[in-house]
Amino acid sequence: MSDPGSAPVEEHLRERGPRLVLGLGNPGPEYAATRHNVGFRVIGELARRRGLALREGPCRVLFAEQADILFAQPQTFMNRSGYAARCLVEHRSIAPADILVVYDDIHLPLGKLRVRPSGTPGGHRGMESMIECLCTSEIPRLRMGVALAEPIDGAELRDFVLEPFSDGEQEAVESMIGRAADACDCWLAEGVQTAMNRYNG
Repeated sequence: MSDPGSAPVEEHLRERGPRLVLGLGNPGPEYAATRHNVGFRVIGELARRRGLALREGPCRVLFAEQADILFAQPQTFMNRSGYAARCLVEHRSIAPADILVVYDDIHLPLGKLRVRPSGTPGGHRGMESMIECLCTSEIPRLRMGVALAEPIDGAELRDFVLEPFSDGEQEAVESMIGRAADACDCWLAEGVQTAMNRYNG
């Protein structure tokens, strides 16, 4: 017997076709715990919840798959995320509106989530690459706050996003990862508007 909790997702998939949840980050263990890699961590959590293992796939990504849902981490480094995404989208015939991009945002306080159906990259290089390579800004996204208290210059910003979270931030980070994964599941099951209403607190 199928799990009744999975029925809305499966029904939504039949209506809309394949979809992709894409977490942005940098490959390699030295980046795993940094602020820039919260998108990767959400993909890991989504795979864990489903009992799936991320594996190497086409287009320089690590991915897991359930039915027609793909969960992926580009392995091209942040600034070239769009190249891996475009390859994967073309390989699987996924429309930009059926992609949810998950990434860090220095302009949101730690723990804050923002779901949007489209928009500008807001200075995020990974999202800039996505928009450039997919030739549209109509890409749903989930931004995750990583707590920048005040503006800093470009050199300091690079250092900031490549730093790990402090010990005092870890509890808030783990909570945010869980809620972000919940928001991704909501997007899959009920769409972007419901995810916005529920998680843009």
